[in-house]
Amino acid sequence: MVLLILKYLLVTLITFVCMEGITWLTHKYLMHGFMWYFHQDHHQPKYPHKFEKNDVFFLIFATPSMLLFFFGLAYSGLNSLFFIGLGFFIYGVCYFLIHDVLIHQRFKWFKNTKNKYLIGLRKAHKVHHKHLGKDKGECFGMLFVPFKYFKI
Repeated sequence: MVLLILKYLLVTLITFVCMEGITWLTHKYLMHGFMWYFHQDHHQPKYPHKFEKNDVFFLIFATPSMLLFFFGLAYSGLNSLFFIGLGFFIYGVCYFLIHDVLIHQRFKWFKNTKNKYLIGLRKAHKVHHKHLGKDKGECFGMLFVPFKYFKI
């Protein structure tokens, strides 16, 4: 039983870590590629709307997690698919907290952080947003960014 729990924890952790690479690739090649139509307003000066077209990516990225939860429980009880979905979900929650709450301040929860890691994430994302177009972007990841952004 303990080995099974460790296996599922490891599956969840590996999935979480792999999601950073998937995020980088989808951000660079899809969101700044053929799906730019949805992502473009996110790179423009803010207009007085609560939502952006970019928010559609929440649904796009949440769907695989929900499907993995469903198929991970539906046929044989708890299995690896469920924990892969859990890794997706946990990454999505972290992404929301970092991107929408910390960086873009859509919710004013972490406004005055002194944490060097969080400040570094914010700096890297500002570098990403200095480009208003879809080309010449940098810093496409979210949780793992180059060390140079953590220097003060």
